[in-house]
Amino acid sequence: MTITANGRTADHAIDTLFLERWSPRAFTPDIIPEADLMKLFEAARWAPSSYNSQPWRFIYARRGTAHWERLLGLLNEFNTSWAKNAAALVVVVSKQTMAVPGQDKEIPSHSHSFDAGAAWALLALQAAKLGWQAHGMVGLDLARAASELKVPAGYRVEAAIAIGKPGDKAQLPEALRARETPSPRNPISATAFEGSFPG
Repeated sequence: MTITANGRTADHAIDTLFLERWSPRAFTPDIIPEADLMKLFEAARWAPSSYNSQPWRFIYARRGTAHWERLLGLLNEFNTSWAKNAAALVVVVSKQTMAVPGQDKEIPSHSHSFDAGAAWALLALQAAKLGWQAHGMVGLDLARAASELKVPAGYRVEAAIAIGKPGDKAQLPEALRARETPSPRNPISATAFEGSFPG
């Protein structure tokens, strides 16, 4: 049984929410209420993590607030060109160590980025469920983000997220308009292998 939503078709029966989530660049002028933004962070809070270490941290600003220009200024020129219309920007940071039961000191976390990615995925799904969308990006000055956002030693800047309600693609530069559509995915056969990588 195939499932179709948002111009996408899944090969197996999954919830349509996974198809409805996508990464637009054109946004409406809507400002996200703080209560909605907190719902996204609440969803992220329940992500799984190694030893329940919860290494994710989110530094955010809503458009029109005191911290907006600082976060926007961390993005590269391409991402700034469209993310300036987002309702909120978030920088995702992960803690590189974790406490393990029975250990006196924290130890390096092999999965801190993996776990932060799980939190980002839940945030993005909650955004889609509420009628917002979240677009992740690594096009930002990572070193400057760490410095300007006062990220402590032992933490890694992972990515930034633009959040907004999908808007009219006519507001985008012409080169981006054709890309302003939910993207397809590779077949499962290209990414899931039983037993080992194929020969």
